[in-house]
Amino acid sequence: MGADVREDGNGERRNAERDANSAAGPTGVDHEFLALERELTVFLRRARASSGEMAREVHPDLEPAAYGLLVRLEECGAQRATELAAYIGVGKATMSRQLRALEELGFVAREPDPADGRAWLVSLTDRGRADFRQVRDARRMRYVRQLAGWDRREVAELARLLHQLNAGDE
Repeated sequence: MGADVREDGNGERRNAERDANSAAGPTGVDHEFLALERELTVFLRRARASSGEMAREVHPDLEPAAYGLLVRLEECGAQRATELAAYIGVGKATMSRQLRALEELGFVAREPDPADGRAWLVSLTDRGRADFRQVRDARRMRYVRQLAGWDRREVAELARLLHQLNAGDE
């Protein structure tokens, strides 16, 4: 019977059976957390590459980080730039630059905040929403194909666990 070999976060292959037999790693960290780190590293590397691809599908000049802004605006509607920056985890200057680029591409528009005339709300334009939805729907279909062999309860459980992980960071 062959050993289960998996890719680690650095692109190297490791013997999963050997890893599973050691209860704690060299620093005394439980195997489960070492395995989690390894799998999240691979997942995040692939997610970054995928976000870049998705951004380029929306528009060739769109930065990968801007795709996340489109996702947030689609989900939550108009928001202040400071709210977006806090959610994404970037500074005001970075957010201003990304929003300016999205505005120049015609994907977002700014309008005065009715609750505070000094502030501005950012929202998707009709073009931004349409282009984003087309790419998002194609991405969703890739997930459907990739997870076709999974039971729907497993997909739901993965979504629940990822939500739980993400909610812990907010």
